Amino acid sequence: MNDANNNPRCLGFIPARSGSKRVPNKNIRMLDGHPLLAYSISSALKSGVFSRVIVSTESEEIAEIAKKYGAEVPFLRPAEYAADKSQDIEWVKHLITELKRSGEDAECFSILRPTSPLRQSETIRRAWAQFLSGEKVDSLRAVEKCSQHPMKMWRIDDNLMNPIFENPNKTETPWHCMPYQSLPEIYVQNASLEIAWCDVPLTKGNIAGDKIMSFITKESEGFDINFPEDWLVLEQIINSNLVKLPEIK
Repeated sequence: MNDANNNPRCLGFIPARSGSKRVPNKNIRMLDGHPLLAYSISSALKSGVFSRVIVSTESEEIAEIAKKYGAEVPFLRPAEYAADKSQDIEWVKHLITELKRSGEDAECFSILRPTSPLRQSETIRRAWAQFLSGEKVDSLRAVEKCSQHPMKMWRIDDNLMNPIFENPNKTETPWHCMPYQSLPEIYVQNASLEIAWCDVPLTKGNIAGDKIMSFITKESEGFDINFPEDWLVLEQIINSNLVKLPEIK
């Protein structure tokens, strides 16, 4: 691992466009007294990892809320990069390019999505240390063991079911008939965080590159809000003291 004084300069990027349809105004919806966005800002600032914490948004309202909680919004995201089907590479590449144009010389960036409010500052520090320990990796991405195993998934053709994955050993039990514990371990990415070198989106055409290090989140660190029921679950486990939100002062 690099010495702390020689660590590359890293920027924290928090994407927060407006216009969420499944959970309206999701990024600024109030959760335990603060807008959802505030928890990612707080954990990023308190982690001590980032030289700057920057919110990327096309919304003036979201920008003002982000600045109130301590983040920077040096400029608004172009509307064409904030549509429902806009890809991360679009706003990330634009943001890095504009920051470099203004004199920013950071070498790394991390994406911290507001929809993962249970990510703690310790989570970020742990991921950063792991990223620095890797050799010649393009990026790091948070993952967790999948709860719905892909080897128990099917496609339906003319009302007949065919497994997505078949056990290549035809003399053994089909994978879809085996207990979860007997199947190969499979991980799914979550929205907790990603870290990459700044030249990756500029040269490789995506935000991850080719050599991606895994970062396995613990317990609720990877909890992600995608649907209204996710919000209800989150409120319930918070009220039951089963999880703890990042502290906001």
